[in-house]
Amino acid sequence: MSTNGAHPRRISTGVAGFDEVLHGGLIPCRTYLLTGPPGGGKTTLGWHFLTAGVAAGERALFVTFGEPQRELCVNAKQSGFNTDGVEFCDLSPSSDLFEKIQSYDIFSAAEVELEPTTRSIIEAVERVKPNRVFIDSMTALRYLAKDGPDFRRQTLSFLRYLLNAGACVMLTSEASLEAPDDDLRFLSDGVIELDPNSATRTLKVTKMRGTDYEGGCHTLRLTDNGALVYPRLVPRQHSKEFSPELLQWGVQGLDSLTMGGLERATITLITGPSGIGKTTVGMQFVKEAARRGERSAAYTFDEARSTLLQRCEAVGTRVNEMIDQGTLSVMGIEALQFSPDEFADMVRRDVEQNGTRIVMIDSISGYKLSLRGDDLTERLHALCRYLQNVGVTVILVNEVLDVTEFRITEVGLSYLADNVLFLRYIEKRFNSHAEIGRVVGVLKKRLSDFERTIRTFELTPQGIAVGEPLGDFNGLFGSLAALGSP
Repeated sequence: MSTNGAHPRRISTGVAGFDEVLHGGLIPCRTYLLTGPPGGGKTTLGWHFLTAGVAAGERALFVTFGEPQRELCVNAKQSGFNTDGVEFCDLSPSSDLFEKIQSYDIFSAAEVELEPTTRSIIEAVERVKPNRVFIDSMTALRYLAKDGPDFRRQTLSFLRYLLNAGACVMLTSEASLEAPDDDLRFLSDGVIELDPNSATRTLKVTKMRGTDYEGGCHTLRLTDNGALVYPRLVPRQHSKEFSPELLQWGVQGLDSLTMGGLERATITLITGPSGIGKTTVGMQFVKEAARRGERSAAYTFDEARSTLLQRCEAVGTRVNEMIDQGTLSVMGIEALQFSPDEFADMVRRDVEQNGTRIVMIDSISGYKLSLRGDDLTERLHALCRYLQNVGVTVILVNEVLDVTEFRITEVGLSYLADNVLFLRYIEKRFNSHAEIGRVVGVLKKRLSDFERTIRTFELTPQGIAVGEPLGDFNGLFGSLAALGSP
């Protein structure tokens, strides 16, 4: 723990997102346990830890009990790591051992003595004098001990030796029912759990002595260039000064309904049944902001980017010009390709690096697919609150399944919205026939007043056309309403 209120010095893990989870990185001269089943990414994170040290001018030592040095270096280079400068203490089983004992029980404690192993590690430490040590894995070392108490005593002595030598130690463990690693968790200053078996590979910090960290599961992605960590978004850590102002829709009827437009840094829910024009109305607001020179971004989960652009152009919403000018970005998102953490990171980078001021998510149901069992309310709440805190105006498109009954949303998110714009189908009755029409209205506007009328609207080749307020009209909120012939 830091003294006199000062923050402890940090060293990088080599993964920017991982450092963010740890509030800046690791504290030097401590022990950190990476635990999880095979294939979780432990060795990859170890390579990041060691190569980051080498890049910072530190000495790094890799102690391996499993894979031999040659195979480790080949695999590391295939993942984009530069292994130059990393020293090794290779204690992996060799073929010579098998040839000598002519037996398959080469991993038994009776055939491999702990003392030569310990002596080899001490000689490597004395030779390298490392600032960082990565041990892969302590599970193999466990099998060299006589019993559990003996392993704990030897491990504690071993770790104290490394810490006294001035090293920061990262070690791995493959816990199982037969060989749990509770003792290693107790002895370590930090514990990081890796889970490759969930729908999304995750990293979770469960212990960190002397410092705070971001709890919960964070997305871990293993790529051809190593590991990427996408931290869960924490809104309270982000804020930015911005001026309150009204942002217009660019359509007279919509501006009239909202009394001049939407306030900056508010969340607007555009809700209605399928095919009624929710996306088109949202894109109108986004396009208008881009036309004013404010950078806007629309993320579509429900349809291909090309389809959305084609539909916008068909109703007079000229978005291609803004895209060419760089004031508008439209991205088609495959929901099952990204985790919520990855999508939030994508939005955040666009906001912070490109100065985006308007964000539209189309739609909530499409975004929900990326959660794969995670909590929709929690995730969308965090993303929208972050955007509000940094002065970004948010448009959420929500589809209701029921055409005949009036509902704002079927996922319990209306509390999150500062503004609610509803679109509804109506039945227009004439003397000889009936037609389906559309109406639009405002149910909620948290920061200012709004027009409480209901207006007809149409999607035309010239754009969105919003009519005058309807006069003798009722029944919208109970069932399909009837609009008599003019």
